[in-house]
Amino acid sequence: MTFVVATAPGGYADAVGRIIADKLGARFHQNFIVENRGGGGGNIGARSVISAGHDGYTVLVTTTQLAINETLYKNKGFSTNDLTAISIPVSAPEVIMAHPSNPAKNLSDLVRAAKTTPLVFGSAGVGTGSYIEAQYLFKVLAKVETTHVPFPGGAPALNAILGNQIPTLALTVSPAIASINSGALRGLGIAAPERKSFVPSVPTFAEGGFPNYYASSWVGFFMPAGAPKDAAEKLNAAISDVLNDEGVKRRLTALGAELIHSPLPKTNEYFQSEIKRWGGMVRTLGLSVNN
Repeated sequence: MTFVVATAPGGYADAVGRIIADKLGARFHQNFIVENRGGGGGNIGARSVISAGHDGYTVLVTTTQLAINETLYKNKGFSTNDLTAISIPVSAPEVIMAHPSNPAKNLSDLVRAAKTTPLVFGSAGVGTGSYIEAQYLFKVLAKVETTHVPFPGGAPALNAILGNQIPTLALTVSPAIASINSGALRGLGIAAPERKSFVPSVPTFAEGGFPNYYASSWVGFFMPAGAPKDAAEKLNAAISDVLNDEGVKRRLTALGAELIHSPLPKTNEYFQSEIKRWGGMVRTLGLSVNN
């Protein structure tokens, strides 16, 4: 079986895909090959899986970006109807953080200052979940002006704020956990219903004055539509079982991931709800990619 990871090596989705592939390989006594096909906002990897056939042996491993792209891209060469969601086993919340030299201690401080001085923030690029989450928070909910600094990925964006090249950053929490807990960065708000044990100092968006607004980056496993239902159900059940392994739990929670056990019908329902939710934000912000 081949897992096609629609991102570059070394990232959040790649780590999750490899952790689960390794455990599944041992469980089924067969090879689970992981291939990285990044680029195109995840669309290149998705297209390659859709065109691979419906035998159930090629699986897309991707992120929330797949749900976002359904509205963001006008001509990506496929539809999410061409895929079936098999499992969305992990999710990590988005976080707004600042360099310690930034006087803001929380989201309330940040927004208050932005009423008089335009807010500058970085992200891993226009159209990413972190960018959309932050722009919706700032422009739509807080109604403040922003200047966005895009980076070609989470790692360079994180390096930029650690070097005080940008004052504020929106990012999935996973790569920033160590920097926040060491004090190298200050977490201003996490887009989750409650504080998280892996970054206990970071207040929720609700604590900063923005209740009931949550955003996270999940990793999902997808097969081409039309793949055998028994193969889909078998993989869904196997991934859910793998999440119970203590070693897997430790490795995934170290990434700031929350583990999700969900049967096949519920997984597809959740994926459809994510397309709708992120699509609403994309349209409200007027975002569009024409290729």
